This record gives sequence, C-alpha cells and structure tokens, in this order.
Amino acid sequence: MDSINNNTAADPTPPSPPLIPTQSGTLELHDITIVDKVKLRKAISAAALGNAMEWFDFGVYGFVAFALGKVFFPDASPSVQMIAALGTFSIPFLIRPLGGLFFGVMGDKFGRQKVLSITIIIMAASTFCIGLIPSYASIGIWAPILLLLCKLAQGFSVGGEYTGAAIFVAEFAPDRKRGFLGSFLDFGSIVGFVTGAGVVVLLQSLLSEARFLDWGWRVPFFLAAPLGLVGLYLRHAAEETPAFQQQLDQMEKDDQEDVENRPRISFKEIATRYWRPLLVSVGLVLTTNITYYMLLTYMPSYLSHNLHYSEDHGVLIIIAVMIGMLFVQPVIGLASDRFGRKPFVIVGSIGLLVLAIPAFRLIINGQIALIFVGLFMLAIVLNCFTGVMASTLPAMFPTRIRYSALAASFNIAIIVAGLTPTITAALVDSTGSLYLPAYYLMFVAVVGIITGIFMKETANRPLRGATPAASSRQEAKELLIQTLDHIEQSVDDIDAEIAKLQEQIAALELRKQKYVDLHPRLD
Repeated sequence: MDSINNNTAADPTPPSPPLIPTQSGTLELHDITIVDKVKLRKAISAAALGNAMEWFDFGVYGFVAFALGKVFFPDASPSVQMIAALGTFSIPFLIRPLGGLFFGVMGDKFGRQKVLSITIIIMAASTFCIGLIPSYASIGIWAPILLLLCKLAQGFSVGGEYTGAAIFVAEFAPDRKRGFLGSFLDFGSIVGFVTGAGVVVLLQSLLSEARFLDWGWRVPFFLAAPLGLVGLYLRHAAEETPAFQQQLDQMEKDDQEDVENRPRISFKEIATRYWRPLLVSVGLVLTTNITYYMLLTYMPSYLSHNLHYSEDHGVLIIIAVMIGMLFVQPVIGLASDRFGRKPFVIVGSIGLLVLAIPAFRLIINGQIALIFVGLFMLAIVLNCFTGVMASTLPAMFPTRIRYSALAASFNIAIIVAGLTPTITAALVDSTGSLYLPAYYLMFVAVVGIITGIFMKETANRPLRGATPAASSRQEAKELLIQTLDHIEQSVDDIDAEIAKLQEQIAALELRKQKYVDLHPRLD
C-alpha cells in the first residue's frame, strides 16, 4: 500500500462512511478513483446540454401554449384552448414510466453513455417534428393527434434522459464535489428554459400576432435539430462512467458472465430491498418538479390568462426570475457539499409552506416589481431542491440497479408532477380562486418536509456500493485517512459495546449464582 503522511491538513467536510469491501479485503490508495478532469468536463457538458434541450422544449411549449391552443384547438373557448394545450403537455408524462423502465434496464445492462446518445436523438427528432405539423385548419383532427404523438415520443425519451444524465454526472464526480457538479445539470435545465422563453419573446417582438400564429411559433421547435446534433456529438465523445466500468471489470474478473449476457434487473428485488430509497426518491421528485412546473410552465399562462397581464411583461418577468436562479443554483450545490443535502430539502420545504401565500399575494397585487419579488421567493425555494436533487438521487441506489431503480421511481413521481399545469389551470378556472396554486404548493411542501426527514445524508460520501472518488491524488490520500480513522473509531465503538455486554453478562451470572445459593434445589 502507498505510504501516507498522517499529518495531512484537516478537511472541514464530514468524514466518509465505511466503504464496501475491496478485492484485497482492505481499502488501499489504488482502490480510490482519481477522476480525470478532462473526462469530467466532457461528461458534465454532454449531460447538461441534453437536459437543457429537454427544458428548452418545455420552456417553448409553456410560453407558446396560448398560440398552440389557437392553432390546434381553434373552435374551443380561450379557457378550453389553454387547458387543452397544457393537457397535451401533461399527457406524455403518462408514458414516461415506460421510457424510464426501458432505458433504465438498458442503462444498467449496456451503459449510461449509449442510452443517453439514443434518448437525445429521439428527443431532438420529436421536438423538430412538432414544428412540421400542419394546423387544424389544414388537416383537421389529425393536427392535435400528430401533436400528441410527437409529445408521446418526447415523453418516452425523456423517461430515461434526466435520470441517466444525473447518474452520468454523479458517477464521474469526485465525492467532495458531487453536489456542486451535479447542480450544473439543473443549471442546464434553467438555461434551456431561459433560451426557449427568450426565443419566443424575440419572435413575438419581431412578428405580428398573425404571423406568429401562422408560422412564427414553429421556429423554436426547428432549433431542436442543431441542438440535438451538438448534444449527440458531445455524448458520443464522452466515455463510460468509472463506476459502471468498474462493475463491468468486476463481473469479468469474477467470471460470473460475459459482457454480452448480463443479468436481468429484477424489479421485484428493487421494490422489496430498496423500498425506502424508492419512497424518498418519489417524494423528492414530486416536491421538486411540482414546484418547477408550477413556477416555470404554469405561471406564464396564469399571468396572462387569469391575471390579464400583458403576455410580453409576464414572459419577461419569468425570464428575469430564471436568470436570477442561474446565479443561485451552483451556490446551493456548492453549499450542499459543505453542509449536506438534507438541510436544503427541509429548509426549502418549510420555506415553500410558509412563503406560498405571501408570494401569491405579491403576484396578484399587480405591480411588476412585486410580481417579480413574489416569483423570485418561489424561485429561491425551488433552487433549494434543484441544487441538490441531481447529486442526491443517484446516491440512493447501488451501481448494478441505479439506472433502473431511479428511472422507475423518478418517472412514477413525474406523472403526478407533469399534471400540475393542467390540474391547476382547471381548478383555478372552475373555482375562480387565484390562490389555488399557493394551496397546491403548500400541500407539496408537507411532502417535502416528510421526505427531508426520512432521507439519508449523502454528501461527501461514495456512491452506494462504490469505492471513493477523488479529484486528485492528495485528496485520495485524505479520503483514505478519513476512512481509516472512521473504521478505527467504529472498531473502538464496537469494542466498547462488547465490553458493556461482557459486564452485563458477568452481572447476570453473579445474580444467577446468588439466586442458586439461596435456592440450592434449582441448581
């Protein structure tokens, strides 16, 4: 084993927990993965761009929902047009679990990099095709049917996109920086959303309403083709993650199977052995994505349709809020590496519970500055979730089933989250209450608090079932020292417990002997 200087400077981060056994039975320096910085940058870029493209479509769709309602559902009332357009957005979430199951199994069997290359192709092609669909006036009922088919294809591909990208980054990232690096995945989401919204605003400012409804709304969807090609190039150039490669190497060494005939993933095993992390995963995804869709997908329609604000002003306010989120996002990720993921989930959930009604009071007030403050309050709360989700979820499951388990739990939860814009729009329209979105968020906040209480801390720890990962050899030495110190402390604690048990046994034996002395016939 490499010699180590035990006088290494102390690190402020929490010590690593006990690790999985290695081939030699003891953890050595060469067992710790030293992350290649060039490969890490490629992995983050490839994952973040694909996620940005996914949310580019969500951003565009949310901001042109009013136009899509008029183009594909022209005979309906304005309220029904909005609900129908948002419904077409929500229905594909029903097929996401199928995509998650399919790509999850493929990702655990053939690797993360290959699956992510496939999902970005499907996502780019289906988004591009939306721009090609003729209007209802041209082909009648086939127009909304084709729109729905394209959205279903998107839903199937997205079922394996976010979870795969989160795993891809998490398995490349060093243990001490996983929160900061993982936060760039949702940083890419926000960039994609801002870009999509910005393109819509630019086109609306350059075109008349008639031209925008005629062909202008199609342009943002056409941009998916070049974005998809760039994303495919980056993902094809990226290598497989070290954690998955270690698993393949281990299986080959153990001669359990050949690479082409890997074991099937048992979902019964996942559901029975890992039900706790599955429930925590569902709770975190629900809390994060319902807040996300409420703020970034539903609010543009809420501002224009229900509060009768200028569509241009409403869109610009949302864009300004999202730009503010970009600055907060990596700060939350960085802080989670120092203070842990749990505090941000719990504090964010409490903040959502307390601030939902005050935020909507400001939004409903009508003054632009107050609208911005109200939305930004909700955005900061959302940052508490998005800043830690990508680094928290992959750490809950071992490498062998990570993609399958995470894709299943994520996409089951996303069905409910994806219905948020449609359900909220229908409830507000039927009840006339402008505070219903706030009540919705308060209910979700309770789910988030419960999730935060029961989730296990994952910061500064190796992924479940994996050896540690460090960004340098010096950091690897420090991790090894921390791990050995932790193991020594655990051994001392076990010895102390054994000593207590021995004392208790001795005391019981003494009491037994005294009782026998008093009652000799019982001996």
